[in-house]
Amino acid sequence: MTAIPFKKYHGLGNDYLVIDPTVAPLDLTPERIRFICDRHFGVGSDGLLYGPIVDDSGCHRVQIFNPDGSEAEKSGNGLRIFARYLYDADHVQTKTFAIQTLGGPVTAEIQDDTGDTIKIGMGKVTFQSQAIPMAGPDRQIIREALDIDGTPYEVTCLSIGNPHCVIPLAEISEEITRRLGPLVERNPFFPNRTNVQFVRITDRHTLEMQIWERGAGYTLASGSSACAAVAATHKLALVDSPVTVRMPGGALRIDLEEEGHVFLTGPVEYIFEGEIASLP
Repeated sequence: MTAIPFKKYHGLGNDYLVIDPTVAPLDLTPERIRFICDRHFGVGSDGLLYGPIVDDSGCHRVQIFNPDGSEAEKSGNGLRIFARYLYDADHVQTKTFAIQTLGGPVTAEIQDDTGDTIKIGMGKVTFQSQAIPMAGPDRQIIREALDIDGTPYEVTCLSIGNPHCVIPLAEISEEITRRLGPLVERNPFFPNRTNVQFVRITDRHTLEMQIWERGAGYTLASGSSACAAVAATHKLALVDSPVTVRMPGGALRIDLEEEGHVFLTGPVEYIFEGEIASLP
């Protein structure tokens, strides 16, 4: 097999590999994705970005894969990383451009000459259960009781192109997240599983968050989760835009605009590049 080049970046400790099909096209099976993302046998990452795939419109399309081999609709950190890669590799000639994802189009804006700070227009949120999706009659999922391990928790759920379940708590921790996160992710109410956010409100412009990510598990940071947490707590009248979301890996700025459009701004760091010598 010809060696497959990759580049690795991280956004607040959420690390992704970029494999560019214009350089080395690759048949990415779930088995191969799991191998590449494995931190012991592969390169190691929280996910894999395969792109740019140029469609008929000329828009740069990216496929986003979780380390379990499943495909994600969107990833805020992943999209900032992919935007940085497009900028670094001269795939784009302007600092503002569009990216197509499985969860719909997003906009990217390089905020400086280095690409260290990037703003992503993540699209519009919806709280409608059929769009998330969630089981039961179509309704807005706001302050709904969800039984988790025998205890009812108040949840607010939404989609921003991918599903999220936001759970405000007085105290949050890694231990709570690792214990309850997988139970929520695979709850029967979520036919496609869900990302889970445990949030604590610090003030009206700041919240703290712990994340259990669908297909990845406990995660240091998540851009789409930060957007979801702010959209949900704003819907609950607990915060006002803009909001700083503090996670174990660092902080993101989230701006809410009219009609539910969400923007996230945060850092991206280039780590290294290499070649994958062999694959299953």
